[in-house]
Amino acid sequence: MEMNVKDDETNQDFTTREALFYHETIRPGKIEIVASKPMATQRDLSLAYSPGVAAPVKAIAEDPAMAARYTARSNLVAVISNGTAILGLGNLGALAAKPVMEGKAVLFKRFADVDAIDLELATEDPRAFIEAVALMEPSFGGINLEDIKAPECFIIEQELRERMNVPIMHDDQHGTAIITAAGLVNACHLTGRKLEDVKVVVNGAGAAAIACTALIKSMGVRHENVLMCDRSGVIFPGRDNVDQWKSAHAVETECRTLEDALKGADIFLGLSAKDALKPEWVKDMADRPIIFAMANPDPEITPDDAKAVRPDAIVATGRSDYPNQVNNVLGFPFIFRGALDVQATTINEEMKIAAAHAIAELARRPVPEEVAAAYGINHQFGTDYIIPAPFDPRLIEVVSSAVAKAAMDSGVALAPIEDFDVYAHSLKARLNPTTSALTNVYSLAKANPKTMVFAEAEEEVALRAAIQFRDFGYGTPILVGRTEKVREKLVELAVDDPDSYIIENSYTSEHIEPMVDFLYKRLQRRGYTERDVRRMVNQERNVFAALLVALGHGDGMISGLTRTFSQTAREVARVIDPKPGAVPFGVHMMIGKNHTTFLADTTMNERPTAEELAHIARETAAVARRMGHEPRVAFLSYSTFGNPSGQWLENIRDAVAILDAEEPGFEYEGEMAPDAALNPKVMKLYPFSRLSGPANVLIMPGLQSANLSAKLLRELGGDATIGPMLIGSEKPVQIAPMTAIAPDILTLAVLASAGVVG
Repeated sequence: MEMNVKDDETNQDFTTREALFYHETIRPGKIEIVASKPMATQRDLSLAYSPGVAAPVKAIAEDPAMAARYTARSNLVAVISNGTAILGLGNLGALAAKPVMEGKAVLFKRFADVDAIDLELATEDPRAFIEAVALMEPSFGGINLEDIKAPECFIIEQELRERMNVPIMHDDQHGTAIITAAGLVNACHLTGRKLEDVKVVVNGAGAAAIACTALIKSMGVRHENVLMCDRSGVIFPGRDNVDQWKSAHAVETECRTLEDALKGADIFLGLSAKDALKPEWVKDMADRPIIFAMANPDPEITPDDAKAVRPDAIVATGRSDYPNQVNNVLGFPFIFRGALDVQATTINEEMKIAAAHAIAELARRPVPEEVAAAYGINHQFGTDYIIPAPFDPRLIEVVSSAVAKAAMDSGVALAPIEDFDVYAHSLKARLNPTTSALTNVYSLAKANPKTMVFAEAEEEVALRAAIQFRDFGYGTPILVGRTEKVREKLVELAVDDPDSYIIENSYTSEHIEPMVDFLYKRLQRRGYTERDVRRMVNQERNVFAALLVALGHGDGMISGLTRTFSQTAREVARVIDPKPGAVPFGVHMMIGKNHTTFLADTTMNERPTAEELAHIARETAAVARRMGHEPRVAFLSYSTFGNPSGQWLENIRDAVAILDAEEPGFEYEGEMAPDAALNPKVMKLYPFSRLSGPANVLIMPGLQSANLSAKLLRELGGDATIGPMLIGSEKPVQIAPMTAIAPDILTLAVLASAGVVG
């Protein structure tokens, strides 16, 4: 029987089949090892292994600090678990933990460019676990412990920190604590409270609850002002069945129940279970109560229920569908980034406190425009924005720098940073802004859901993308195809409610007659009879899908899997015109680790005029900006500034002249060969060039070279490719490659839905 899986981080449902397909497709799992040095020749291999490795081996033997210079250790973290507390699933064993640990490794790389390897240890014996990890100290620059049950996690982390001289953190404890502390700092700031004066009730006494309590006490909350509760009630000195970790937070009090403890309390910290906090108890809290209800997937009380009885409350949860999400991804990647960069020997209390204050301070800054648009949040710090958005691109700079400085100030940094301005710049350079921009685009689509027509819904690839488009909240898909065939495929893909999907059949649709009338008026003077038009509407799905959009039944469409790009474009053009004054064209976005390059026009215009080239440059530069890049445009040619001379250069030069007259607000240059546009060494030969760095927008001279280049780069270059993205259509239309897979289709659909392209 098919079951639904809930993602606690995003509160999204999807079927088991979809989750398994994601992990299986392309290649099993989520990570791979990629060599960072050339491996093409025998000489490369000799340098990489024998005899070349002898030199760094000797250097490290003489000075262990050289390992940071000659190996990947200083940027390598081990994500280690024994699977005894996997998410909310419990003790399912070490092997079952592997998908989670691989996922954590992906987050390290995505958010902070930290290389991570997952290690699953098949033991529930803390002593065996400790010995295994301690022996691996030469291999890793840091250790991230994960999904280990309490109280063993306390024992394991403490002894490893005593034995090893690398940063070690159990994220389930300290990641949650750091983000929670940041939110509390800001909530107290908004309500005029001081940490040393607040009265706190903690409900839950597991690893995360104890870590949160310990950290806020380190930051100024007084021990006697914190009451911790477990399933048996308030923890007080002398109570039975209290272990050493709980007893450290026992306080003399007459209170025995959570209800008693909450009377007059300023803060509720919940790390327990759904509905543990009753609305009537919230009434008894202090004015402007601060409620952190962090049970997952369902909080101790919902923000709506809390505010119904106390409209003055500030509420945070662990969920993304409410304001103020406590999300560990705000912390652990950047904490390890800062610790690794100064070769810290530990992650100490000073570093955790610095991270909490840095995160809190970031939330008080104005929100970047792109983050505000994507998340639909206010531009200012307030009761519904006390914690930064998880994809705020400034986190890596702000948090990592704070952690690194705290490590230096507390004396645990082996490689202090000399210039923090230079360091901040290097942190920004580690990440490709496209990845953050794409994430924001997905959030923007979710905040403004649209109706998208999937023209080839009988194709499994398109149908999977349509299902995800709806399940992930990006909008409503309209599925074009034979009704029973599409419904059968929905059942095969384990969709629970196939009848809830909108299916449009070109033979039975109620929209046929208006479609025929609309299209006949467009085509009657182009040699088409009404009979021809009716046959076209019935038999050509791209025409039918485009008509759904043209008549307002859908906001946009996506196709391309069963027809070539040019044929699909011709069929769509019978229905949908270009934007007024626009030239339709295609852009390929090539995404590398630290760079993104936009190629245009790769699909439509065989020999563009100077005016068309200038238009393509302007519009592609706008796409680059929307994707987080400051455009540097190069008009490419076989000639660089007239060398060699030739007959196909005037339109390029004229396009540059058109931009000269307009002053478009971005860098541009041409005509130039690719090496003069991309290679800094070659660029130095032309000191008069107006490009301040390698170009990231390449305007191709003609369709033949553009299409060849895009496909060659896709096949040989190793970069991820998005596109072609169709620009300049009156309605959002995207045409995917015939070889596209479901994630490609979904990305194009979301880009069109969010208005980034089209």
